[in-house]
Amino acid sequence: MHGGAATGWLLMVLCAVSGAYCLPRTRTGTRRERRAARSEALMGFGMAAMAVPAAVLSPPGWAWAVYAVLFGAAALRALRPALRGGHHLHHLIGSLAMVYMAVAMAPAVTGGGGGHAGHGAASGAGGIPLLTGALLVYYAFYVLGSAGRLLPGAAVTPVGGTGAIGRGPGGFEGGTDGRPELATACRLTMGLGMFAMLLTL
Repeated sequence: MHGGAATGWLLMVLCAVSGAYCLPRTRTGTRRERRAARSEALMGFGMAAMAVPAAVLSPPGWAWAVYAVLFGAAALRALRPALRGGHHLHHLIGSLAMVYMAVAMAPAVTGGGGGHAGHGAASGAGGIPLLTGALLVYYAFYVLGSAGRLLPGAAVTPVGGTGAIGRGPGGFEGGTDGRPELATACRLTMGLGMFAMLLTL
């Protein structure tokens, strides 16, 4: 990334920890919640792999095609649930953004740049400015929304105490492991990571 190897390592660790946190959630909750946790784990580990500093590990040229195929398949899998809205729509956008970054970074690798998504700007690769800008705006609002849900009092309880109005701390779908704020914090971390990676395009 522009910030150097230390920034790349920090982003890699944060995304890997977020992905690891999502793994146990793939075995609990409803089918829909397990599916969301699998998507988030894949996203976390995929972003962590893309963020490894190029000075440490320069990926082979075919790695970007693997990223594109893997997240393209994830996007297809998320398409049908995304039509119902909710957090699955975010998963679809995230998977498509990963495909976009993989395609945008591929010329840097094949041209000898040897950079990850975190190093694309330095190695000359780039995406479509309008699309990159739209994704940056989306993730900026997503991060702000997730941060807002972590604030105390983000969920409003009616006078009768019959439940929460609007979105609680668990994000679009809510948390299922008894600690919804941790799920939201992981989503916030990955949103920040995606925003940082898009900045390098």
